[in-house]
Amino acid sequence: MKKFALFVFNGDPMCFIHVLLNALDMQAKGNEVCVILEGAAVKLVPELDAQGHPLADLWKKTRDARLVAGVCKACSGKLGTLNAAKERGLPLLDDMSGHPSLLAYRNQGYEIVTF
Repeated sequence: MKKFALFVFNGDPMCFIHVLLNALDMQAKGNEVCVILEGAAVKLVPELDAQGHPLADLWKKTRDARLVAGVCKACSGKLGTLNAAKERGLPLLDDMSGHPSLLAYRNQGYEIVTF
């Protein structure tokens, strides 16, 4: 079993769909995987739960599978989605000056993949 940490910085839904698809695929094939929303990707948090959003079902499936490790606290604060993350119960990651640390995941044996 391999461990993958998918850090998504890109806020484009066409990029984010690949994060979700890969996370679910990796898990289905027996790997440990987590998704970390950083940078512009945190702006997607309030949008993804909206009825009719094209990624809503994949997002729900990924969250239900407990693959979302959390959201960058600094970026969500700066980009106005901090409350949306809190309301959805998403962990706020801030162990590196308010941002999630890639090194912390690497030290836990995760291969880092960035989007």
